[in-house]
Amino acid sequence: MDKDIQQRFERITAFVEARLTPLFDPENGSDHGFGMDDTSRSLRALRYTVQAASAVSGLLEKRESAPELRQVVDQALEHNWDVLRSIARMWEDHPDFLKEFKGHSWDVLGI
Repeated sequence: MDKDIQQRFERITAFVEARLTPLFDPENGSDHGFGMDDTSRSLRALRYTVQAASAVSGLLEKRESAPELRQVVDQALEHNWDVLRSIARMWEDHPDFLKEFKGHSWDVLGI
């Protein structure tokens, strides 16, 4: 079960990162992501948010090894999924967008 959850987090993170990465590419003739302008700062903040929300492997380990913490861990996982889902939905019209990215956290976590 936790392997499936981790794979879902990896898929949605890969989808969002594939949209963000070109925005950081200096070959695009811009300093987006690397400058001190508001756009660059916003891009960095978005990337940091995605990275933080997708770091769930430690949470998944706690979910199984510490049943007394399961409710707290599930709440953290729910929040992280909802953050990633909200970001991914900005590209809902993209051909690589998967229907599972619309799923609510309780569907992903099976709770």
